[in-house]
Amino acid sequence: MFFSNYASAQTPDIFRLEYMLMPRNSAEAKLSRIKLVGNLPIKVRENDNIVLGVEYNRMAFNLRREEPFNDVVDETFHVADLNMAYIHQYNTDWRFVGVLTPRISSTLNRPLEKGDVSINATVGAIMDKPLADKPTRLVLGIAYNSTVALRIPLPVIYYEKRFHPNWTYVVGAPKSGMKYHFNDKHMLQTEFILDGYYVNLQSSIISSDSGLASSISTSVALATLGYQYTVAKNMFLYGYAGHTLFQDGVLRDKERNDIFTLNDEPSFYFRTGFRIGI
Repeated sequence: MFFSNYASAQTPDIFRLEYMLMPRNSAEAKLSRIKLVGNLPIKVRENDNIVLGVEYNRMAFNLRREEPFNDVVDETFHVADLNMAYIHQYNTDWRFVGVLTPRISSTLNRPLEKGDVSINATVGAIMDKPLADKPTRLVLGIAYNSTVALRIPLPVIYYEKRFHPNWTYVVGAPKSGMKYHFNDKHMLQTEFILDGYYVNLQSSIISSDSGLASSISTSVALATLGYQYTVAKNMFLYGYAGHTLFQDGVLRDKERNDIFTLNDEPSFYFRTGFRIGI
């Protein structure tokens, strides 16, 4: 997440406060999230920087399902990351980046246990040409996430180009889209986003049909349309609305096998926030 945030801007945000809502859908599921991000860049050499960052997500999930199961799941999830990044300026255009991210992902009903803590890592390179006739940014990297089912390094690819004074396109994962710049103050943006989360359940849930669940995970594909307003230099207000194209929220057992589907129905999506860049 830190690496993709870095790709979206020349440097990480100093501060971000964001609220997201997926209202109750036909599966009787509702999810809201508050995100708080802070980063502190520290120059250590002429061409090197360390960035120390924290990101906290508080998610409130509620499921109310009628007959035949009468399932009720009402949980608060906490995902907290400590990002430690080293950035080396190789030349005018290229940076090399390494990020180590200890993560706590849990319901935190009790003191921390083994399943609550994981370590993620990313290495890669960023090419940035903001002053070119057609400003361009390219990110290539490898990321390892110990909480996903497929525990192998996965590629990170991000390409952004302002091919017209008013238009920019973005191609990559977890986000692709188009931006329309009215002027320096106002911007419209379409996005296709891959998102999701994995949380350890300290107080295990007994599902109605398959026994004991020890974790919950969700994978989502979203299409959104948003607006960003530049309040002042590097200060922005933004809001997005959209709809899921795919959603799969499941309970998992200790071996991370799917044992019960919580939510696989479409949902509306709303996100708004304030951020300060560098």
